[in-house]
Amino acid sequence: MITVSRSGVCAAVVMAAASVMAAAPETFTATAMVKKGGASATAPVTVSVMKYATDAERTAAGNAIKQGGTKALQTMLASRPEVGVLQLGDRRTPIKLAIERTSAGGRLITVVTSEPILHLGEGVPESKPVTGFDVALATFEVQSAGPGVGDLSPAAKVTMDDKGAFVVEDYGQAVVWLNNIALKK
Repeated sequence: MITVSRSGVCAAVVMAAASVMAAAPETFTATAMVKKGGASATAPVTVSVMKYATDAERTAAGNAIKQGGTKALQTMLASRPEVGVLQLGDRRTPIKLAIERTSAGGRLITVVTSEPILHLGEGVPESKPVTGFDVALATFEVQSAGPGVGDLSPAAKVTMDDKGAFVVEDYGQAVVWLNNIALKK
C-alpha cells in the first residue's frame, strides 16, 4: 500500500502483492493538472522507464526510508543509475527507481527521482519551508481499458508507517493530478 498525504488530504491505493514484469523500455504520456482556488495550470508529462526495480531494489529503498526517511532515500537513489526520465513541461528529471504492480484496473506504476522537480507554491505567503522535500514521486495507473489516472508530488518527503506503507507528504498545497495516462506506442 502507498499512502499519499497532502496537506490533510489522504488517498490510499492498495497494491497487489505480486509484481508484473512488463517489457521495459516503456513511455507513458499524461497531462498534469493543478487547481487552487480560481487558478489552474496544466502541463504535458512524459514518463520513460528503461528498467523496473527488482524485489531487492524495492527492499533497499524501503530500508533506506526506515533508517533515515527522505534524506536516506535521496542519498541511496542519488548513487543509483538512471532508470528513466520524468519530463514535466520542458523540465527533464532522471528517474532513479521505477516500481510496477498489478492493480484492479491494470498496472500501478510508481517512479521516484533523487531530486525535487519543483517546489509548487514556493515564495507564496504562508508556504512551507523547502527543507526535507528532497525527492519527486509519481504514482499512476495504466488501465487495461481507457486512459489511466494518478498524481505527481514534484517535491516530497517520504516515510513509512508501522505497516510498511510509504507515506508521501507533498510540498505543494494542491494535488497535481495526472490525467489521460496512456502507454505511448
